[in-house]
Amino acid sequence: MSGLSLEQVSRRSGDRVLLEGLDLAVAPGECLALLGPSGCGKTTTLRLVAGLDPCSSGRILLNGEDITHRPAGERQVAMVFQSYALFPHLDVGENLALGLRSRGVPRPERDRRIAAVLELLELTPLVRRRPAQLSGGQRQRVALARALLRQPRIVLLDEPMSNLDARLREDLRPELRRLLCGGEPPVLYVTHDQQEAMGMADRIAVLQAGRLEQVGGVRELYTDPRTRFVADFLGRPAINWLPAEGGRVLGVRPEHLRPQAEGGIAARPLRREWWGHQPLVWLETPHGTLRMLLPAGGELLDYLMVGWRAENELWFDADGRRIDGAGPWRQQGRARAV
Repeated sequence: MSGLSLEQVSRRSGDRVLLEGLDLAVAPGECLALLGPSGCGKTTTLRLVAGLDPCSSGRILLNGEDITHRPAGERQVAMVFQSYALFPHLDVGENLALGLRSRGVPRPERDRRIAAVLELLELTPLVRRRPAQLSGGQRQRVALARALLRQPRIVLLDEPMSNLDARLREDLRPELRRLLCGGEPPVLYVTHDQQEAMGMADRIAVLQAGRLEQVGGVRELYTDPRTRFVADFLGRPAINWLPAEGGRVLGVRPEHLRPQAEGGIAARPLRREWWGHQPLVWLETPHGTLRMLLPAGGELLDYLMVGWRAENELWFDADGRRIDGAGPWRQQGRARAV
């Protein structure tokens, strides 16, 4: 099989389980984001693929070849870390040439490859600058150029934009996707930032406590989460949770709550803040505080009723697994659909 495949991959450190039974596949040219909170196993997965840590069990295949026990230096993997790790006393060209020189690449071939990657990443005018003379985004591109010079079979990125401010991350996201995704090597992208994952990846794998919760496209994960954790982790503002009978819970996203004349939940606005041009309102209700994202220009009374449409309900059992079917909220008429 072409691309990357992880088959029941686990990693333990003493009594700690860092990763448990991970099954995952990344096709050639695909960008797959590993998303989850700190300590969920994202970076552990990257280190296993790179060969920096050994697998406790399972197999890692790259283009159909078993690389589970192959040394890191023989895997043809490019890894970009949170830190750019550029030599401050060398200019851009010298930083890029160092790795090729150490691997014995002849000077003409070295110069050709460096010139090509400089042009690709629009770094040619900066070739004689040292890292201190570059912006954060430019240093990030130099680190990426150094990784691509290895002509890797897979590209691994570990929070590559975490050192950049929010506006620069937003500006660089489409550029980074253009440079990395759709080419030959698959890309495995680690982040805890859901907006970054949604903007970069073709698919997202959500991890929690070393286990894979769900993998799929952005829209699929948002509209059809298979676990309560995925529903809660993806989406901002955060989802509203309403308790139901038998330990079940009902999730309704803030953009799906709407004011209505009667038949819903009695609510009193507590405060509001602005999400772009839309007001996000905190509501006091008999069932706890709810968040409602109003359309631009929407107005609220001091007291109101709120409801939602049946097709926007997300139901989960006591174990946090998705279940289907109407719940007692609608059946009892306490929150009639608007």
